[in-house]
Amino acid sequence: MPTSLTAAFGHNFLGHSPRWYKLTIIAFLMFNPLALWLMGPVFCSWLLVAEFIFTLGMALKCYPLLPGGLLVIEALLLGLATPDAVYEELKHNFPVLLLLMFMVAGIYFMKDLLLLLFSRLLLGVHSKALLSLLFCMLAAFLSAFLDALTVTAVIISVALGFYAVYHRVASGKGMRDDHSHDSDHEVTHLHREDLDNFRAFLRSLLMHAAVGTALGGVCTLVGEPQNLLIGHEAGWHFKEFFLRVAPVSMPVLVAGLLTCVLLEKLRWFGYGTELPASVRQVLADYAHEENARRTPAQRTALLVQAAAALILIFALALHVAEVGLIGLLVIVLITSLNGISDEHQIGRAFQDALPFTALLVAFFAVVAVIQQQHLFTPIIQAVLALPTDQQPGMLFIANGLLSAISDNVFVATIYITEVKQALEAGNMTREHFDTLAIAINTGTNLPSVATPNGQAAFLFLLTSSVAPLVRLSYGRMVWMALPYTLVMGTLGWWAVSHWL
Repeated sequence: MPTSLTAAFGHNFLGHSPRWYKLTIIAFLMFNPLALWLMGPVFCSWLLVAEFIFTLGMALKCYPLLPGGLLVIEALLLGLATPDAVYEELKHNFPVLLLLMFMVAGIYFMKDLLLLLFSRLLLGVHSKALLSLLFCMLAAFLSAFLDALTVTAVIISVALGFYAVYHRVASGKGMRDDHSHDSDHEVTHLHREDLDNFRAFLRSLLMHAAVGTALGGVCTLVGEPQNLLIGHEAGWHFKEFFLRVAPVSMPVLVAGLLTCVLLEKLRWFGYGTELPASVRQVLADYAHEENARRTPAQRTALLVQAAAALILIFALALHVAEVGLIGLLVIVLITSLNGISDEHQIGRAFQDALPFTALLVAFFAVVAVIQQQHLFTPIIQAVLALPTDQQPGMLFIANGLLSAISDNVFVATIYITEVKQALEAGNMTREHFDTLAIAINTGTNLPSVATPNGQAAFLFLLTSSVAPLVRLSYGRMVWMALPYTLVMGTLGWWAVSHWL
């Protein structure tokens, strides 16, 4: 424990982050005023953007809201942007904030239904290739209409629940006995090989499902936060967004699903491990017991959730209201009809959404700096100086590379804002703006599966409690995502360049 105030401050600053990381952030904060004085506001702003991207790339060391928020506060104090400019940026993107606040929380109340659905799939389908395909397809479908983070959370819950059950049995205990599944020291020698195979089995399913959220998320207005942002700037509603993106998203979806099956059949990149028969029997016994214990009230709750899911899909398709308000509708319907009347129960649903919502506010603050200092204007001008037919493909590549190392919402926010300003300045036609908007949407969604940094669902999976249990490290995620990255990125670029 620290023995002085200075040591205590150093210990508390950014919590459990490594010492080198803390010193790096402090160096950023100390150097930025000097850079402003010596090199001017444009250089200092570029430096701030690079530092902010660094915090996104190091998200496993510390949640980016903390160091990124400190950088944003400093930017405002240095006059790189004004509080009014940040507030205007937030007002302009208010639908995106509503989406994150209410839609993610709304889907939280459907978790029981989704858990049951994925559990039935896992135990009911014996072919690993077919099971992987169904997991990927279901994750894609749900992410297109619901929310990728919540779908990922549900799949993590399924994997974690089944892992805990088998780990108890492998440790010589009953399925409902108290047990810590963080350590293997109690696992008997007889079960060790099956446990390792079960880990590999779960790893592959988790990765297929995570990629599925990207395949489905690119397709619709609500699939990813940046989709709503781009759709809002372009004036597209749910149906129009789907139809405009379809020439890219649909071929990539088919190619992604085919890649899923091929990886399982060829057993490449860590895929193809089957569920051991002994593990399946343990999980089937547990599921049968759980089903027998389900009460009439719980069955009724599942029916309410299913009805709310249908209402959600039709409300989104018909655009009866702003997306975030539809999420609030789902919250009210499910909680009131299922007897969830305690404030703390309802509040738990918002815990997953609000940290990322706060981080998005920091994104928009950095965007305000970029706009006030006109940082990306030369880049957009360089792209617009290219022949018209080359511009979509170049934007796709630029968005994809930057999204893979930072965050796709941040990248999309920057580029769609700059392209919209070029449209308003009369530098392009409305038709060409629509094409570039599709390139930005697909460029930030598809190649960003390359690393956990680019996709919020991937980062959520990597930082979840199940990742260390199934031995899913950063490097292993990158390796297992590589074939998907190559297929989705290459076909996406080709479609953007030639099929729009």
